[in-house]
Amino acid sequence: MIEMTDNARVQQDTVEFVAVQPDVVLNNVQKVIVGKEEVIRLCLVALIAHGHVLLEDVPGVGKTVLVRALARSLDCQFKRIQFTPDLLPSDVTGTSVFNQKSAEFEYRPGPIFSQVVLADEINRTSPKTQAALLEALEERSVSFDGITHALPAPSFVLATQNPIEYEGTFPLPEAQLDRFLLKLSIGYPSSADELEVLVRGTTGIHVDDLQPVAGPADILAWQRAASYVRIDASLYAYVVEIVHKTRVHPRIYLGVSPRGGLALSRSSQALAFLAGRDYVLPDDIKQLVPFVLSHRMMLHPESRFQGITAEDVLTEILHDTAVPVSAQRR
Repeated sequence: MIEMTDNARVQQDTVEFVAVQPDVVLNNVQKVIVGKEEVIRLCLVALIAHGHVLLEDVPGVGKTVLVRALARSLDCQFKRIQFTPDLLPSDVTGTSVFNQKSAEFEYRPGPIFSQVVLADEINRTSPKTQAALLEALEERSVSFDGITHALPAPSFVLATQNPIEYEGTFPLPEAQLDRFLLKLSIGYPSSADELEVLVRGTTGIHVDDLQPVAGPADILAWQRAASYVRIDASLYAYVVEIVHKTRVHPRIYLGVSPRGGLALSRSSQALAFLAGRDYVLPDDIKQLVPFVLSHRMMLHPESRFQGITAEDVLTEILHDTAVPVSAQRR
């Protein structure tokens, strides 16, 4: 249950309708995913904050298994889209089919009209198909023949992509990367975790054996409850200062847009809710900065040539930005 404060109480009815806590999903996914608690928790942050996730990593580290485990844990309609160079926009958003009985064309929704969607290897399809998917993510709807079709609620897309250095990839433009709330990397497991993966591969639970532990009503309840999580005025100013510094930093060519600041605020509310609090701490914001902002900015070419990453620059910005003392504890 959410911890209540004296000066910023969440409405009592909002707290009461959260019958299932999101931690049950985390625990369920960990039955098949070893040693990646932070990545799983951040995926839940995106879900609760009405956002989408981009998972970028080399093949074979468990991106697809993670998404499938999340989908199995959530009793939601699930579809997987395998992106290939010949995939068409209509294969994602839907198409018009002629009905011989009515002698009229009917719209047949595509797989994007699912509550949980795995967009596998999104950077292996053409930019035209990428744009069709990401437009649907941003607008939460698809327009066809002048009619707007709303996506179901909740609507959660987890896209995977291989690093852009790999052959046969079409890098997502910055404007389309901005549509993802978080960009995550699973990374290689530790030796101990990899040993556990091998053992579980022969004797453990398979992803198809997972049972749902939460449904659409629970997700919508989490989203409503997280919207009541309080952010102190000083923390809003803290977010604005961090975002502004990305626009004037000498190593950054393109800084973070206002959408990035909104994303950082929303995701910090979701992270605080997952921690059982009804208020945001500066540490929530600092923890999320690299995952929310790194893909929303572009470094100067000379910085990239020197091996400097967006995460390095954001670490420097956080170090140089004063943390609001009044918001340390509410």
